[in-house]
Amino acid sequence: MTTAQRPTLEAVARRAGVSRATVSRVVNGSTTVAEPIQEAVRRAVAELGYVPNLAARSLVTQRTDSVALVMPEEATRVFSDDQVFPGIIRGAAQELEAADKQLVLMLAGSAAGHERVERYTTGRHVDGVLFASLHGADPLPGTLARLGIPVVCAGRPLDGARVPYVDVDNVGGVTRAVRHLIENGRRRIASIAGPQDMIAGIERLTGYRETVTAAGLAELVAYGDFTRESGAAAMHQLLTAHPDLDAVFAASDLMAHAALRTLREAGRRVPDDVAVIGFDDIETAAYTEPPLTTVRWEIVELGREMTRQLLRLAAGEAIEESVILPTELVVRESA
Repeated sequence: MTTAQRPTLEAVARRAGVSRATVSRVVNGSTTVAEPIQEAVRRAVAELGYVPNLAARSLVTQRTDSVALVMPEEATRVFSDDQVFPGIIRGAAQELEAADKQLVLMLAGSAAGHERVERYTTGRHVDGVLFASLHGADPLPGTLARLGIPVVCAGRPLDGARVPYVDVDNVGGVTRAVRHLIENGRRRIASIAGPQDMIAGIERLTGYRETVTAAGLAELVAYGDFTRESGAAAMHQLLTAHPDLDAVFAASDLMAHAALRTLREAGRRVPDDVAVIGFDDIETAAYTEPPLTTVRWEIVELGREMTRQLLRLAAGEAIEESVILPTELVVRESA
């Protein structure tokens, strides 16, 4: 019994009626070959079942056909009931699958993890890097960009690096949320702010502060880290310090969920005594008791747009330094 030989580059060339070098250029993605000839080569590849040698292709093209998605978070946060990170992963995976490229998920929630990501990406094992979040003045995106590695971040880097980023209209979304509370007669409006080492936390607090200040209202702020546990602790803190509060804006839906429960346990009725608004419009927001008013943005679209920008950058195309996705206020029964 004999084993069928794998089709070779020469066999594809004979079938397509072109040179071996032409087949190599087409297989490696060259755009210098005329479209009819490219089509003839692709047809021959399909008919013969030819599979390119990926290692050789990588050496020739200096491409790996893979993209790193870096999560500077602990695994327990990435794989929790917070839908933001899974949504970004989903969006990136959709775009990369359509582009026939591989997604490499990398966690960098510790110093060791961060160093591992730096070694891997600066070693050019991927064609580009997506950062799903950033904490503080993380220098890694800027370092990679200066090395010529395509980089796109979720949110503006806080170290001032000129790195392309995609974000949502945090300030505008919060402004609409707080104005909604004011227009409905609320005057003691508190905020459960997000972490101040992340651009989303900073901008959402900015939106709250600018809006209450413009209305001549006091700032009532407690801080969380976008998790349920921190939202509950912050809500307890606000009730103790400001028992007369009549509304709460929470910088994430998970913190808003915890605020609803804490208010209920304290005997406060929502929205009669205290109105509550969140941010993110995660799937469970419509099923809280009462259903949560929140600021909606397209989480999966953020991952997709980041990836589209990165692929354009890797292809040598000019892209915008920033893309800001819209937000909208979704009014439900909690406010």
